[in-house]
Amino acid sequence: MPGQRLFQSDPPADPSHLPDAVLGNSVKLDVSSFAISNAELDALRKFRAAANYIAAAMIFLKDDVLLERELTFDDIKPRLLGHWGTCPGLTLVYAHLNRIIKKTNLDSLLVVGPGHGAPAILSCLWLEDSISPFYPSYTRDRAGLTNLIKRFSVPGGFPSHINAETPGCIHEGGELGYALAVSFGAALDNPHLVVTCVVGDGEAETGPTATAWHGYKFIDPAVSGAVLPIVHVNGFKISNRTIYGCMDDKELVALFCGYGYQPRIVKDLANIDRDLAASMEWALGEIARIQRAARSGKPIVKPRWPVIILRTPKGFSGPKELHGEYIEGSYRSHQVPLPNAKTDETELKTLQSWLASYHPQQLFCIDGDKDTPDGSPYPELLQIIPEIRDKRLGMRKEAYAAYQPLNVPAWATFGVQKKSQASCMKTVGEFLKQVVTDNPTRFRIFSPDELESNKLGAVLEVTGRDMQWDVACRAQDGRIIEILSEHTCQGMLQGYTLTGRTGLFPSYEAFLGIVHTMMVQYSKFAKMSFETKWRQDVGSINYIETSTWARQEHNGFSHQNPGFIGAVLNLKPKIGRVYLPPDANCWLSTMAHCLRSRNYINLIVGSKQPTSVWLDPEEADRHCIAGASVWKFASVDEGVDPDVVLVGIGTEVTFEVIAAAALLRKQVPNLRVRVVNVTDLMILGPYGSHPHALSDDDFDTLFAVDRSIIINFHGYALDIKGLVFGRPGVERMVIEGYREEGTTTTPFDMMLCNGTSRYHLAAAAVRAGALFNSKVSCVAHEAASYFMHLAAKDKEFIHVHGHDPDGMFDTPVFEKKN
Repeated sequence: MPGQRLFQSDPPADPSHLPDAVLGNSVKLDVSSFAISNAELDALRKFRAAANYIAAAMIFLKDDVLLERELTFDDIKPRLLGHWGTCPGLTLVYAHLNRIIKKTNLDSLLVVGPGHGAPAILSCLWLEDSISPFYPSYTRDRAGLTNLIKRFSVPGGFPSHINAETPGCIHEGGELGYALAVSFGAALDNPHLVVTCVVGDGEAETGPTATAWHGYKFIDPAVSGAVLPIVHVNGFKISNRTIYGCMDDKELVALFCGYGYQPRIVKDLANIDRDLAASMEWALGEIARIQRAARSGKPIVKPRWPVIILRTPKGFSGPKELHGEYIEGSYRSHQVPLPNAKTDETELKTLQSWLASYHPQQLFCIDGDKDTPDGSPYPELLQIIPEIRDKRLGMRKEAYAAYQPLNVPAWATFGVQKKSQASCMKTVGEFLKQVVTDNPTRFRIFSPDELESNKLGAVLEVTGRDMQWDVACRAQDGRIIEILSEHTCQGMLQGYTLTGRTGLFPSYEAFLGIVHTMMVQYSKFAKMSFETKWRQDVGSINYIETSTWARQEHNGFSHQNPGFIGAVLNLKPKIGRVYLPPDANCWLSTMAHCLRSRNYINLIVGSKQPTSVWLDPEEADRHCIAGASVWKFASVDEGVDPDVVLVGIGTEVTFEVIAAAALLRKQVPNLRVRVVNVTDLMILGPYGSHPHALSDDDFDTLFAVDRSIIINFHGYALDIKGLVFGRPGVERMVIEGYREEGTTTTPFDMMLCNGTSRYHLAAAAVRAGALFNSKVSCVAHEAASYFMHLAAKDKEFIHVHGHDPDGMFDTPVFEKKN
């Protein structure tokens, strides 16, 4: 279906039925009397014209970058890539941020939701000379400008979206919806900082953005910075109107007042610079007023933070019409407004006229003079740029050099006694309590309202929730962000991490998948950051995945989904890490390691319910360092010369492996069993596939050379099959895991339903071991049948009595041979 038919450029929204009195809730300013000099206005206009010229040229030109002659088809790039429509709004915001930073000495980051507007941001960065310190070939002269324009969206140059290679960037904006939450995360614990966030009206339609508007309710103005949202309403997406574009001023005012903001609408196109300058000074004044009150000990209850709603036509200052269709003020300006400029004479001439309308010869010094190098912008348009380089938006160290390592306490002091039973989450909660205490301004927990449920409530003994609208939490510098939006938690965590701090995201296992694509988008940013030499380290993104399917029997099938493991497995090997610690002490070791680590995405999976503690702290540390080891206490003759290898990967399924080994020791004493536990999932991949992957020799040493390997895995069996693909001898592996079987039932019935119970493992082990042990082969069928009979009897008991048989989760005891 083609795009919409338009009957006018930049069509207005239909009037709403709301009373006109609603507009009384918007902020009114006397713009005409606002004090701004003609020189400032002139500099703003020229800066915007230069930035818009460069942005447009980046999309189209590979030669004649300063329009010194008539364009020819040879001057046009062979592939026209880029998004023009959002660029004029972004350059407008950027110019005004520069002005106010210079005037007030403001510390600000810019987060851009419409990340496809890279030409706008790159052009502004070049004008303020924030690219050349990182990329020496992009100097602020003809040579640098030529490189910027010719190499945009071509191999080896800047890509079509803002990304980690872009100075000043902490958010890519490829997958829309997350800019606002990222901005709030960046503002946390940065009391000096105002994060300006441009939210496009297309992005504003996403669920994550809708929830993130509540983010300021978690900003304590006494200890954190602020976010200044600028909603850019240009009315169109790729091929139709936006929702905000179809809302009149009354509807937008009502919406944002309901969120709790003070909305200021900026739309006077004839005086847009004066209007926006006055509005930004008002907004920053409101932020300062809220912060002064909080920092003087008299916080304003439910302060109404400012939001600017900027109405400008899509593709403002671009071509007005083409082939009888509207371009400016239309979806046709969204990407490349003149798509056939390489081959169509009319479009080429339109491009010539469009670029010439910015008067580049009045903006850039052609051939140079005694004060200005050839191709450099004239000094007058640079008057709004901050003189202090570190104040410039592309030079902010918060965006690339702000990492503050955590003071991680010695975890072994929190260890629990071997052979006892302990909740991994409660044990880790005690450790995290100390982490919070030792890191009062650089560590936060972002939780989707599940902290207590996930047994991490110990941290609440030393801190609180940072919910400023709740009288029980207000103005207490709480380190816990709890909001029932995984997207907002993820976005805040990203902003917090990329500006130098470290966070933790604990969640029910089944619902981490909600942020799957957000996590993947972040991993792409992290990959490019890792490969961008001037970017320094950042802390790792750390997930705790608990309330697992194995112990979600009370909530039922909807709460049973270990799929996030596979999502992390698919990341670049230098980024992704998956850990499944088998007990509380291993959890402590792993947690401490992850909090110290840098540049990774760490997923730690485990149980919140009490379970056996297999290893003491020293043994746990050695086990976690190795990533896997033979558990001699559960193996026959400490694992020497096995007939079969039983492998546990995950807390609850490892318990079943140990229980199976104990059962086999009693029922089939001639079967030689080796028990292996894997805590670092990445060791299993073929050598070279991941930095942690075992060599083939080490793999064979651990799992034996020619014996069957029975793997009991917490996640989907396909995850392991994909991981070990390429290893020699994978045909000897039997992999059990979650089979998408579940309901509201008992913990052990979950094991029975999914084939991960001790009985299933014992039956598989005796059948496999019989192939190498003639004594076992004589009893294998009988023993395997008996084990499955026990499984059926226990299932019958559960269905009759509504609970598991007594003692089912007592720590297994091994009968020693006489």
